[in-house]
Amino acid sequence: MNKVFTVISFVGVPLVVAGSFLHWTSLVMFILCCVSIIGLSAIMGRATESLAVVSGPRIGGLLNATFGNAVELIISIFALKAGLVGIVLASLTGSVIGNLLLVLGLSFFLGGLKHKRQNFSLRDARYNAGLLIFAIIVAFVIPEIFSQGMDERGTISLSIGISVIMILLYVAGLFFKLVTHRGFFTGADQESQGKPQEEEEAEWSKGKAILILLLATVAVAFVSENLVHTFEEIGERFGWSELFIGVIIVAIVGNAAEHASALILAVKDKMDVSVEIAVGSTLQVAMFVAPALVLVSLMMPVQMPLVFTVAELVAMITAALLTVVITLDGESNWFEGLTLLAAYLIMGIGFFFL
Repeated sequence: MNKVFTVISFVGVPLVVAGSFLHWTSLVMFILCCVSIIGLSAIMGRATESLAVVSGPRIGGLLNATFGNAVELIISIFALKAGLVGIVLASLTGSVIGNLLLVLGLSFFLGGLKHKRQNFSLRDARYNAGLLIFAIIVAFVIPEIFSQGMDERGTISLSIGISVIMILLYVAGLFFKLVTHRGFFTGADQESQGKPQEEEEAEWSKGKAILILLLATVAVAFVSENLVHTFEEIGERFGWSELFIGVIIVAIVGNAAEHASALILAVKDKMDVSVEIAVGSTLQVAMFVAPALVLVSLMMPVQMPLVFTVAELVAMITAALLTVVITLDGESNWFEGLTLLAAYLIMGIGFFFL
């Protein structure tokens, strides 16, 4: 499978370059860009996994989520540059429900088919539950409610203030989990596994992995810019709304690397890392990527407020609450995964017809 993604990247990126100069149709460019980004995301995933081998499961999950979200961040920045604020907000919504319902659901389902019951850190589950409630229900709902009585300038100011607080809390959370209380969470990992960890060998050296990450990021930036230029025509051609393009298409393409990694690890019964990727990525999107895009938009022609539509808010809140309820016992099985997947499909149908 790795060879397939490598071939896709080495063939797809040059074709995107050729298509941008030869002005190929939007449909052809849209397909080429999506496929190329998925291939590049897989390569980035392999590079981060190599770095994670020497860093441990928690740092590994963080690295995987970070570089997986880097792809979506790049796409969103170019979308903001093009003035497509609606697509950016929708893609953030798609990342939240995609990670919590689609990725976590598939991880539980596929892992549960091979292993009757899988365990993951109960302490991590409780820690993540609190942050999910804060990031989705508190920090996203407050702007929606308070902005009702504000003008555009007031809404942007409110969004900036909340964004700064969320970024600071996210950084503080990392410091808490990786530095001051590292032993507390490491002990939880050992308790949840209850078995010796196998020694893994990195696929690439540290220097090679970093170089590949840098080159892949540059390629993703170029391909993402071309992808954004196809959104308007593709939406008109297929009758897709900005909401559907952002929630489903951009979110899935932008997070392809971490999606694949989480599923593979779940099947290997490494559910701690799989959950860390899915839930950790959600928290990173909500508490860092979204606020960062609000601040980046201040340098763009159109500013982005941290205000979602009612449908987007309801979808994210529902996904967060369902995930909290299902994961608080520190165990998973295939039926719980199927429940999360069913919720994602229901929301997908709803966004398609909006």
